[in-house]
Amino acid sequence: MFSSDVIWRILFLFQICIGFMGNSLLFMLYMFIFLNQNQPTKPIDLICVHVTLLNVLAIIFRLLPHLVSSFGVSHFLDDVSCKAILFTYRVTWGLSICTTSLLSAFQAITISPSNSKWVWLKSKISTSIYPSFLSFWILNVLIYVHLIKSVKAYHNFTLVDSDYVTHYCQTKQFEHHHFIAYTTTIIIRDLLFVVLMMWSSVYTVNRLYKHHQRSQHLHSPSLSSQSSPEIKATHTILLLISCFIFYYFSDNFVAYFLFHTPEKNLQLERMTAMISSCYPTICPFVLMRNNKIVSKWTSSLLKMRIIFSWNAFNTRCYPQLPMAAEEPL
Repeated sequence: MFSSDVIWRILFLFQICIGFMGNSLLFMLYMFIFLNQNQPTKPIDLICVHVTLLNVLAIIFRLLPHLVSSFGVSHFLDDVSCKAILFTYRVTWGLSICTTSLLSAFQAITISPSNSKWVWLKSKISTSIYPSFLSFWILNVLIYVHLIKSVKAYHNFTLVDSDYVTHYCQTKQFEHHHFIAYTTTIIIRDLLFVVLMMWSSVYTVNRLYKHHQRSQHLHSPSLSSQSSPEIKATHTILLLISCFIFYYFSDNFVAYFLFHTPEKNLQLERMTAMISSCYPTICPFVLMRNNKIVSKWTSSLLKMRIIFSWNAFNTRCYPQLPMAAEEPL
């Protein structure tokens, strides 16, 4: 039988490889869009690129220490490494919450009708993408900047007198008023953006339902069953938001249980790491579901494969006819 370390090693390697390759592929596809299109860049593409970069950082800085620990390496992080890893992961996780909320709100505004009270935001949101990114970065860096001073390497796994963070890193004891301020700030941030995310998702679902009801009266059944590109994109965003909310609450539940456990459990800590990394791992594959450039790229690869197979078939079967591969069926 495999030991628990071997099983965790396989799981971490699988999740890191899948998440990194998926996000890297999506990033390259968006770069292809930006470099080869003559039209202005769509705001939703900018948001997706930002999400993709955050996903890569979150996966690497969250799972890599656990992957190394599954190989039996102990005390491989010093104080500086702990500060860098924990600070980067916390900032990227906070940015992921903010950016996903922005994506949900953007899609809700995009499909809002012309007589909606939110219609004035349609002309404003395209110019507010970069200021929003900058404000998100500033907000989350300010929230977690204290980690640079308080985090240090963790060398005694049975120690419970300090605020435990990860298997390799721990924080110094917070003063009571600092702990209250820090916790309150994170709760306010999460409530603000998660509630905005959920509200915009409910609004979007309501708009889709009304659109479906209206299309049934205006069009034939064959036409009403065909979804417009905006509706398909909205379905993708809703699926992405649903995944985020599910993993967000699952991660917080396990993390809360782990934090209040008297004796720290390495298996629970690894489970928390895997749950918190599920969203950045599956996120690129959800975004690629109805992406036009992905469909065109896949179709091109399929055509190339068919042509190559046909040429190889004709070369084997009709070697005396070198030009047969170019003849149609």
